[in-house]
Amino acid sequence: MAASKTPQWSSQWAFTLAAIGCSVGLGNLWRFSAEAGSNGGGAFIIVYLLCVLCIGIPALMAEYLVGRAGQATSCIRSMEDLATRSGHSRHWGIGVWIGAIAALLVMSFYAVVAAWVMDYIPRFLLGAFDGQTPQQIAAQFDELTKNPMRLMPSFLIFCGLTFWLVSRGVNRGIEMASKILMPTFFLLLVSLCIYSLITAASSGGTAEALNFMFAPDFNRIDTKVVVSALGQAFFSIGIGFAMMITYGSYLPQNISVPRSAFIVGLSDTGVALIAGMAIFPIVFHHGLDFNAGAGLFFETLPNALVSAPGGSIIGAAFFCMGLFAALTTGVALVEPTAAHLSDTLQWSKARSATVVGIAVTAVGFVCLFSLEFLDFLDTGLTAPIMLPLSALLVVSFVGWRLDRAIIDAQLSDKDRALGRFLMFFIRYVAPLMIAVILVAGIRDQYF
Repeated sequence: MAASKTPQWSSQWAFTLAAIGCSVGLGNLWRFSAEAGSNGGGAFIIVYLLCVLCIGIPALMAEYLVGRAGQATSCIRSMEDLATRSGHSRHWGIGVWIGAIAALLVMSFYAVVAAWVMDYIPRFLLGAFDGQTPQQIAAQFDELTKNPMRLMPSFLIFCGLTFWLVSRGVNRGIEMASKILMPTFFLLLVSLCIYSLITAASSGGTAEALNFMFAPDFNRIDTKVVVSALGQAFFSIGIGFAMMITYGSYLPQNISVPRSAFIVGLSDTGVALIAGMAIFPIVFHHGLDFNAGAGLFFETLPNALVSAPGGSIIGAAFFCMGLFAALTTGVALVEPTAAHLSDTLQWSKARSATVVGIAVTAVGFVCLFSLEFLDFLDTGLTAPIMLPLSALLVVSFVGWRLDRAIIDAQLSDKDRALGRFLMFFIRYVAPLMIAVILVAGIRDQYF
């Protein structure tokens, strides 16, 4: 497909919103807080920021480069064509294949988690948590996860809305949704952060939270903290799913690749930090456990908000925010494969989205009825193996196999110094650190 036939973002702003929506997900809202809470707070955050700068942003640039330089709607064909043009085997495309398949598997269980989020919005609005003890609130979540028939409508609505947006194409679907959902998401996030900081100030929870996050104890930094920060930086930004390659293929030539990588990477990090400032004051104010992972979202926060002023409205807003984050990420997870089918089989986007949607929904049904299968796809397959392996192959290709002339053609004169600076990290730092994530994930899961 010629470059002129490849869809394009209408502006830098449209791309930035879509790319941030692609990377910002539910993990920013609970995984970051849980990881920071269990790894020393400020010490973890310092290492995390360094990992974003040295690994996350360079890897983002690598994926954007493959997408725009390849100029094919199919992320897989972009990689294969670039390998051929650089004098290497088309089999380098296997890295993108792995990422695209991983994205669909993640979407299949992500939709189940999104259904949990959707179910909690009316629960807050209808007062389902009012007067409940912590044990009763925890029991509600446990009952929900074990009742797939109750979740079925929310699951199908989320899947249907996601695949409908993908079917509408880049500008009328993904871009339109991002322009509406992401500003609303940011408004809710900042509002909830302000509410949390003010509400917890009287008890000292705000001061404790800010001190915990931004006054690091460097003695807490050890191998465990570094590996955890590496993993959080990697998974938070959305590397290894092939979706950033696909979004990069829609980048017009007048938009800077390295600066876009910086904007998206730092914006994603900013969301995680603001989410931490929204969650930690509540946690300290109520003396709650911040190591609870998903339980932090579905058990700890409802327990804290049920007795807070306006808690029902705040809780509903918090879960609406989570739903918006889930939806923009879900669209991005589906787009690589849908775009690939449209490109290679000459299908309409609606047909491609429908076929992908049926397949993903079928796997999602299994996750809905089996939390063990959901957990296997998450912690046993995609996170420890497929995503880091895909990212490792992509950054290694860009760093060591992609023709220098192709890279230089994607960098304007004013971006050349920044681009070459990031290329140093793409070649020498990112592959090594992603390999550490891969080895650590396999070790922790299987040994």
